[in-house]
Amino acid sequence: MSSKPQKMPKVAKVKDKSPAELQITAEQLLREAKERELEIVPPPPRQKISDPEELQEYRLKKRRAFEDNIRKNRGNISNWIKYAKWEEEQQEIRRARSVYERALDVDHRNITLWLKYAEMEMRSRQVNHSRNVWDRAVTILPRANQFWYKYTYMEEMLKNIAGARQVFERWMEWEPDEQAWLTYIKFEMRYKELDRARQIYERFVLVHPEPKNWIRYARFEETHGYIQGARRVLERAVQFFGDEHFDEGLYIAFAKFEEGQREHERARAVYRYALDHMPRERCLVLYNEYTRHEKKHGDRSSIDAVITSKRKFQYEEAVQANPHDYDAWFDYVRMLEADGDADLVREVYERAIACVPPIKEKRHWRRYIYLWIYYAVYEELTTKDIERARQVYQMCLRLIPHKVFTFAEIWLLYSKFEIRQKDLSAARKALGQAIGMCPKHKLFRGYIDLEIKLREFDRCRKLYEKWAEFDPENCKMWIQFATLEAMLNDSERARGIYELAICQPRLDMPEYMWKSYIDFEVEQEEWERVKTLYERLLERTHHVKVWISYARCQHAAPPPEEGLAQARTVFQRANRALRSCQEKEQRLMLLEAWRDFEDEFGDDISLEKVKHLLPRKVTRRRQVAADDGSKMRWEEYVDFVFPDDETAKPSLLLLAKAKEWAKQQRKQEEPEESHTPPLQQDDTAAPQPHTNHAEAQEEEEEPDRDLDRDDSEVDVGSSSDSSSSDAEDKRITKRKRRQMSYSSSSSEEEEEEEEQRSAKEQKNRPKKQQKENTPSRSSSEERDSSSENKRKKAKDFFA
Repeated sequence: MSSKPQKMPKVAKVKDKSPAELQITAEQLLREAKERELEIVPPPPRQKISDPEELQEYRLKKRRAFEDNIRKNRGNISNWIKYAKWEEEQQEIRRARSVYERALDVDHRNITLWLKYAEMEMRSRQVNHSRNVWDRAVTILPRANQFWYKYTYMEEMLKNIAGARQVFERWMEWEPDEQAWLTYIKFEMRYKELDRARQIYERFVLVHPEPKNWIRYARFEETHGYIQGARRVLERAVQFFGDEHFDEGLYIAFAKFEEGQREHERARAVYRYALDHMPRERCLVLYNEYTRHEKKHGDRSSIDAVITSKRKFQYEEAVQANPHDYDAWFDYVRMLEADGDADLVREVYERAIACVPPIKEKRHWRRYIYLWIYYAVYEELTTKDIERARQVYQMCLRLIPHKVFTFAEIWLLYSKFEIRQKDLSAARKALGQAIGMCPKHKLFRGYIDLEIKLREFDRCRKLYEKWAEFDPENCKMWIQFATLEAMLNDSERARGIYELAICQPRLDMPEYMWKSYIDFEVEQEEWERVKTLYERLLERTHHVKVWISYARCQHAAPPPEEGLAQARTVFQRANRALRSCQEKEQRLMLLEAWRDFEDEFGDDISLEKVKHLLPRKVTRRRQVAADDGSKMRWEEYVDFVFPDDETAKPSLLLLAKAKEWAKQQRKQEEPEESHTPPLQQDDTAAPQPHTNHAEAQEEEEEPDRDLDRDDSEVDVGSSSDSSSSDAEDKRITKRKRRQMSYSSSSSEEEEEEEEQRSAKEQKNRPKKQQKENTPSRSSSEERDSSSENKRKKAKDFFA
């Protein structure tokens, strides 16, 4: 029979295969499931069981649930443990034991399962069952130390000491870690079994042959009074490790043991044996312990000799590897100086200073020069050999290439050395030679300090003069020179020095120079000179700090009633001077200082006047080039807009436009005058008004004077007298007259543009319309003559 073809199941067709608008990921599903688990679920109601049948039904239900969980996931040990604990709570020990046995069939290597099983038997006081469980556990998992610890603890709690010892012996056969052996030893010590503990230690140090375990064994013997036994243990340890496996800690413990027994010779012998046989790099702590022992109980010379020889060997290796390592030479020499052997110290110094730097650069000579300095100081202070110290200084000064560079410190030390030897002429000669060969600021300063201490002020003046010839740009030198003269109460000489200083073409710190000069005159209370100095300084710079200091100084100058007005005058001058400054922050600083000044010393009117001058802060944009200069970018910056700048800008703009219009009119009239004959002036034309040259000049200068006029000159809130009001009225009428002239000129320009525009329109129109719209000849001539008259009037006005 032919088999019928199987029909394929029908699959529902999906009509819309586009993705859903709200996509749900697997992670979101898991998160929602977790959140639902964390929701607070009310606990199930407590069930009260009233009869045995209901209890049996409840137990049957729980057992069925536990069996279902086990059937679903047989490998989950937590389900087995929960099942067994529930049976234990129901006092069904046999059933709980059966559950544990079934769980062990599933996973017999689970440590937690064995522990729970044994603990259940121990809680139920089933000692034999618990021993059976522990025996099975340690047999199956002998490397699980928890079983052995619990097993021995149970036997010890049951007072079965022999059984516990037997368990320990079974454990030790597996050679466990150190803690297991120590636990066995502590067990024997709790029952005063010293011999057994000693036997365990013998086996312990063989199973774990480490130095710390031998040291433990020796301390055990020492603690219980077996001194000879402890010494034998340490000697056996030294023999056991031999010369190949030296341990620093073992020898230190051996030496400290002998030191504790007051056997200092034995301890010294142990230290020396270790130092002789151990490598040098592995016995640093041993050297320190040896030094400590010798300082407490021995002769210092012996231990110092050992340490010195070791360090000397190390330093010799270092300086032979790199002779120009001057730090190693310094340490080497310090060690030998502490030893006290002068000949050996001199020998090392001579070897060190013989290693001259190969390159004549100052940075290579800095450390080398200190070798000479230390050598000279050692000869002077330690060996008291003055002549040899002098030779060291002189040899060092001959060796230094003074034409390339020099060291002022060595010159000053040599001069101080000669002064200590009471040879002042030699000290002056050395410093003079230094200034002549290689002048430096430090040399001048040191020489001058020496002469000041000797009260030789004439020599100080000569030295300052030499210093001024050497470096006239040094402001610090000029200030110190003037200070010296002021200290000697020679004000005229100090003033002359200050004048020479500020007249120099270049100074390194001119601001400090002027400040010192002004402070000097203030101390002398020469207020007119102070004012003159400030005026001279303002000729050179218009820095805002100078103006503020000037105003403050004028306020402090007597008489007090005029100081406030003078200070305000200075502030007003500063405001006018800084108006043209590119850095608006300086002007802002000035106005803020002026405001603070008025707030402290002025009244409300003056304070309000200054507040009106303060700028407002605006944010603007500007185009700047990039770092490579290829692209342009925009950046924002903060700008300050002052009130007087805002009032001045419209008038300046109007004046500039008027001048530009006049210039264009001249250019247009020059070609017309060259081609067209001059028109006859009409007798009825009004005569041109005759203007004086001085009045025209006054009118031209008047706008600039109004623009440069400071807002601080205007009285705010005060009544003006008749003269000021007349002047103001004249100024207003002149301004109106100029505006009228500008408006007339602009109207003429508009008429010309209108004529040109109409002429172009007429050309573009058809001829018929052009004939109809063409005005008569007489009207066009009249219009031309009127425009020509207006043009002449404007020309005469701007002329």
